[in-house]
Amino acid sequence: MKILVCVKQVPDTTEIKIDPVTNTLIRNGVPSIVNPFDKNALEAALQLKDKYGAEVTVLSMGPGQAAEALRECYAMGADNMVLVSDRAFGGADTLATSYTLSAAIRALGEFDLILCGKQAIDGDTAQVGPEIAEHLGIPQVTYAADIELNDTTLTVTKEQEDCYEKIEVKLPALLTAVKSLNEPRYPNIRRKMQANRMEVRTLTAADLPELDPARLGLKGSPTKVKKTFVPPVHSTGVRVEGKDAGEQAGNLLKLLSEAKITF
Repeated sequence: MKILVCVKQVPDTTEIKIDPVTNTLIRNGVPSIVNPFDKNALEAALQLKDKYGAEVTVLSMGPGQAAEALRECYAMGADNMVLVSDRAFGGADTLATSYTLSAAIRALGEFDLILCGKQAIDGDTAQVGPEIAEHLGIPQVTYAADIELNDTTLTVTKEQEDCYEKIEVKLPALLTAVKSLNEPRYPNIRRKMQANRMEVRTLTAADLPELDPARLGLKGSPTKVKKTFVPPVHSTGVRVEGKDAGEQAGNLLKLLSEAKITF
């Protein structure tokens, strides 16, 4: 069984700040991490590897530094690392990204299963995984919370807003993983040392001749982020004082009455 996992190097959103003048993300000095949902996807692949002897390839698109995310995935147990990197791919939206990644996947050969995180924490669009499936013409199940392999089919528990749905899908297929799918394992120190000495295979635009230059990068992106901003604060909280719960409740009711809020 051959499994491919798409991963993305993203800024650690707990460290992100927004420039109040330009309304853009301040990325300088912000550490990069492997997208957390992609780790759930990788863990699912590694569990299948442990059980059935699958071969796991991790694929990422980004600048050269994204190779570090792939090395972390290798340290967790992946077998092969591939980076898709070229200036022509810069500024890509989800459509251009999925188009480029799908071409890279075709160039790497056939896979029985493709796994992605449900979304990246820096964009939260949840679009790239499903778009890759559409480009490749294979079935997809999003928000996978449980996976069972049965010969040439998968039984997937799909997480919905207020329920779960069981879906059977034939391989090859693409799944996107949610956090509840599993608990990602920690990187192995020995494999981490090996990864640091390994060269990551890189695919450029020249290695993917089927690509249409008009559909790449910023030029091939029909959507643009116009502005990133912090929502304005319209009101402030009020601390309700009182020597005990009864007095606090009375003071709260008084404040609500003054604000003409009734129940």
